[in-house]
Amino acid sequence: MDMPVGNAVIRDAVEADVAALAAIFAADDKGGHGDTADPSALPSYLAAFRTIENSADNRLFVIEYGGEVVGTAQVTFITSLSGRGSTKMTIEAVQIRSDMRGRRLGERLMRHCIEFGRARGVALIDLMSNSVRTDAHRFYERLGFVKSHAGFKMKLE
Repeated sequence: MDMPVGNAVIRDAVEADVAALAAIFAADDKGGHGDTADPSALPSYLAAFRTIENSADNRLFVIEYGGEVVGTAQVTFITSLSGRGSTKMTIEAVQIRSDMRGRRLGERLMRHCIEFGRARGVALIDLMSNSVRTDAHRFYERLGFVKSHAGFKMKLE
């Protein structure tokens, strides 16, 4: 499902995009996820991509600008007994390449994700953002997201 947006195109990620996405994640100095653009790590990224690609409850989008992959977002659908069995969508791994920020590409990508969730009939959209990403928090609030819950994480070794 390609969607032209200005000079940008939002589409489903394909395997050929994985190295560019790993490089975008590796350049993120605030993420702390241990991402790397080292080619020796590519098999791990490809395995994750294939898991996402084969899941009916996940979609991985990329945004292209000037023929290059410059950003990404993943959406995951979760149906819960709470909320009368409603389905919510989580948006995660939102990244725009640092040299492409400020061009409203992130907004275009997020609006695409929001409309994708609306079309799937979700009742709620969740997203988490690292507490040090204050610029991102302003961005999400401008899009209509509200800080309503505290998030917790537990790293397992």
